[in-house]
Amino acid sequence: MRRLRRIKILATLGPASSDSTMIRKLFEAGADVFRINMSHTPHDKMRELVKTIRNVESSYGRPIGILVDLQGPKLRLGSFANGPIQLNNGSNFVLDSIKEPGDETRVYLPHPEILAALKVGDALLLDDGKVRLICEETVGDRAVTRVVIGGKMSDRKGVSLPDTDLPMSAMTNKDRADLEAACETGIDWVALSFVQRAEDVVEAKRMIRGRAAVMAKIEKPQAIDRLQDILDVSDALMVARGDLGVEMPLERVPSLQKQMTRMARRAGKPVVVATQMLESMISSPVPTRAEVSDVATAVYEGADAIMLSAESAAGKYPVEAVSTMNRIGEEVERDVTYRTVVTAQRPDPEATAGDAIAGAARQIAETLDLSAIICWTSSGSTALRVARERPKVPVVAITPSISTGRKLSAVWGVHCVVAEDAKDQDDMVERAGRIAFRDGFAKSGQRVIIVAGVPLGTPGATNMVRIAYVGPSDAEM
Repeated sequence: MRRLRRIKILATLGPASSDSTMIRKLFEAGADVFRINMSHTPHDKMRELVKTIRNVESSYGRPIGILVDLQGPKLRLGSFANGPIQLNNGSNFVLDSIKEPGDETRVYLPHPEILAALKVGDALLLDDGKVRLICEETVGDRAVTRVVIGGKMSDRKGVSLPDTDLPMSAMTNKDRADLEAACETGIDWVALSFVQRAEDVVEAKRMIRGRAAVMAKIEKPQAIDRLQDILDVSDALMVARGDLGVEMPLERVPSLQKQMTRMARRAGKPVVVATQMLESMISSPVPTRAEVSDVATAVYEGADAIMLSAESAAGKYPVEAVSTMNRIGEEVERDVTYRTVVTAQRPDPEATAGDAIAGAARQIAETLDLSAIICWTSSGSTALRVARERPKVPVVAITPSISTGRKLSAVWGVHCVVAEDAKDQDDMVERAGRIAFRDGFAKSGQRVIIVAGVPLGTPGATNMVRIAYVGPSDAEM
């Protein structure tokens, strides 16, 4: 199951893609990681999906990553006494703590933390930004707003606050229960919603206790203002363009996508571009030209992964959506321009032995036209450092840890093999050659470069480079 592209594909599971047969088809079509959205998935169903994915993984002998996406706080209005209302431009509208149905002048807001944090001049966006209010006065537990962009409003519509720093956790009680259940089930990645500050990620990590890696979803303006701090404590980023495009001007989202992609690459951490990538394929077997260009842009930028949401979870053509994304990735990466762009964005190595060796390995492999870079890694850090270089040649990670292999399934260009750790350097070289030959990365007589940490099995101790021939004995395994 060797992929012919470097960028990885995340596919969301849902009503259209929850049985074993469909999950197999999605994996064969190109899905590298499966996403389980806890907004719509009870614990029993989540456990069933994880079990099914692990069975598919076992039958193919290839690590498959599982990402659980936490719902996060959902901020919503109360209800209206006589059904939907019309908010007119220039009129006043009050949000308060009175637990009674609303009307054209007021509505209950069941979030006292919002009323406490709102400041005069702050914007409030209702129903995914369709209606815009500006706070003009705050008095105790009520806020008087002015309607800037009016429209129809009905029960329980969502509230977004792009200008307000809310003093609340990124996790609700439901999220904490979902997170614990997911970690007990043995998932690999946790996507954390509603991240506003680095402390939100730290809180989740304390609860996870090393059982999974944390992917911070960047979907709020407050997170943009603290992006470097959030990246420093996260294991990966997700560019959650849907919510980001509600709370920020849409025209800013493309540049923020590029900014986050490059920041994450400099840090040597995976970055996933998500939301509406092939949206039309929910109901159509082919995407629009604009969607193809959107996916291609993420590939050209050197993102680690691109994600399908409703396209694979609830659409009519889940396999076709994954297959289309797979073909776009392959085609872009064949383009000469792609290599030029990715190379131009290569960050300088950090002042560490591991980064220096990863950079040297990439340069040696390309100068000598070697067949592959083989990384022996227990924690995954060696493979992450090499992937950060975006080398021309394939990257193969050999690890004794199935958990590490599954996490690396979200990392650009890494073909991961789970195998018993090497006994010594000779064993390491011999088995690297055999695996490279077996999986089609090198032929007999070709050379590979091997990167590892010595002593073997020491996490984060990348300190060795060795060039080796793939000999006849490797071909006879």
